[in-house]
Amino acid sequence: MAEKTQKIQPYKTEGIRKIKELIESSQDVIFTDFRGLNVSQITELRRTLQEKEAEYRVVKNSYARLALGELGFPFEEDFLIDPTALALAKADISPIAKVLFDFTRDSTLKIKGGLVEGKVVSSGEVEAISKLPSRNDLYAILMGTMSAPMTNLVYAMNGIVTKLVRTLQAVAESKDKQ
Repeated sequence: MAEKTQKIQPYKTEGIRKIKELIESSQDVIFTDFRGLNVSQITELRRTLQEKEAEYRVVKNSYARLALGELGFPFEEDFLIDPTALALAKADISPIAKVLFDFTRDSTLKIKGGLVEGKVVSSGEVEAISKLPSRNDLYAILMGTMSAPMTNLVYAMNGIVTKLVRTLQAVAESKDKQ
């Protein structure tokens, strides 16, 4: 009896390949349930995420499961139940998470969880990430902290020179009066 071989349709392998490329080219991924959103809401969300260097793609759960498995990324099965869309962060995840959580307040969008730096995170952890300052803000805070001592030194040294000039000026004026 000849064993049946299951032939995978080319469009399915192409779909899986595209999802793999999207995930590989992204730094982090957030899984969402988009049920109840209309086309204009999804379009608005995509536009907002695009401004933050992210993509928002609706995916077929079975394709995403296969793509993540082939890439060796860990994921929760719960992330790939019900309609799923991926927010794919090309840069810092914090602003993308903030956009998504802001969007959940006014819509039916739900955050399922995510893959951040190769680790599975829950929706609560994604929410915590959304409250963090962005990477650029953290760099600015760090640079301000590092430059503060030098700035204070310059002001102190400038104050000494200014006092010396004022003292010399006062001495000169007092000698002119005599």
